[in-house]
Amino acid sequence: MSDKTDSNPDAERRRSQALAMATPALEGWFVREVLPLEAALMHFLRRSWPNKSELDDLRQEVYVRVCEAARKEIPHPAKPFVFAVARNLLVDRVRREHVVSIETVSDLDALGVAVEEPGPDRNAMARQELRRLQAALDQLPPRAREAVLLRKIEGLSYREIALRMGIGEDTVSEHLSKAMYALADTLYGEPLGGKP
Repeated sequence: MSDKTDSNPDAERRRSQALAMATPALEGWFVREVLPLEAALMHFLRRSWPNKSELDDLRQEVYVRVCEAARKEIPHPAKPFVFAVARNLLVDRVRREHVVSIETVSDLDALGVAVEEPGPDRNAMARQELRRLQAALDQLPPRAREAVLLRKIEGLSYREIALRMGIGEDTVSEHLSKAMYALADTLYGEPLGGKP
């Protein structure tokens, strides 16, 4: 679903404003360092974002964010910075659309293009940790799991969680407390029977 605030005219207006406030040094840097990355950026966005009709808007939003950040300090090298901005934009969009599947976020991580990307061993360990976390979350009682996801993934306050779940804030606190202890025990506690 498209968000009306990210429509093409709005993105164009923000881009124009950002470029209008740009200095000649910033403009030169943008043309020299950022625009040549457009093909790779569009490839990344096509592979990472399911709604193909939003790709041009996403590209423009990346450019706006890059320009806004570069007005304070021009980043060197540009490529990792541009792709970090693009990844963060996609993560923001995923959060906004309440698509908070751990698999979705891990897929975005796997598509990272930044030069300073962690090695394959760290990626494999991170994926394994995500699977362990998902398995631990699946072991929680449904209401406790829902409270944890609302708090830790969606970032809702105790009051917002209580309203969404139709329970009191004290009950939210109990669910979260019990769930966090259970998760910590499952993830970091001693294995049953002393076996790894």
